[in-house]
Amino acid sequence: MNAAVYARYELLRAFRNRRFFIMSFGFPLVLFYAIAGPNRHVHDLGDSGVSAPLYFMVSLATFGTMNAVLATGARVAGERTVGWTRQLRLTPLSARSYFRVKVLTAYAMALLTILLLYVAGATLGVRLDAGDWVRMTVLILIGLLPFAALGLFFGHLLTTDSIGPAMGGSTALLSLLGGVWFPINSGALHVVAQALPSYWLVQASHVGTGGRSWDAVGWLVVAAWAVAGTAAARWAYRRDTGKV
Repeated sequence: MNAAVYARYELLRAFRNRRFFIMSFGFPLVLFYAIAGPNRHVHDLGDSGVSAPLYFMVSLATFGTMNAVLATGARVAGERTVGWTRQLRLTPLSARSYFRVKVLTAYAMALLTILLLYVAGATLGVRLDAGDWVRMTVLILIGLLPFAALGLFFGHLLTTDSIGPAMGGSTALLSLLGGVWFPINSGALHVVAQALPSYWLVQASHVGTGGRSWDAVGWLVVAAWAVAGTAAARWAYRRDTGKV
């Protein structure tokens, strides 16, 4: 099996998984309409100068894409359980191609999540300049790199029984400490938040609300987490495949 065939298979398998499709795409949309819908006419949420639909659209873009990318780990854990990882090792597919395809699939899910939330936001009156849409989207995609690596790390380290609680807990904690649900602008919690990739993912999404792009600290934190996560994923993969 070569990388192109494997990529096609992975993408088809991901989009045909109804349960994953509903949880990854349906859940953020339901949350968005449930929260932003009743407040669609609020144009200055909490004296922020930002409309409620725009604020919740970018917040749920962070949460939804983080979920979509980390969910790669659950699929990897399932593949290990049924022996698919063992079968892949018997093909010419290299470890590098394997990781690239997994990340490609994760990003395809994230992009669809972003697109659906942007469309949902537009239905509630969100309007942005084309440049703001592009800058926000590009920065979100860069900010997802650490989460793609963490998803693969968890997938090759944990079992199908343990990965659900681990992924759910990690997403909830990173979302909370990163400021997905409320702004973290000062105090000790702000210092902690700035060391997390989720905080900078939130800042990326808030480019659409008039926020600034990352400063040097943001780029450094995201790069450090991406490098560390990639190293951890490679270690977990070697540890895992060394057992089979």
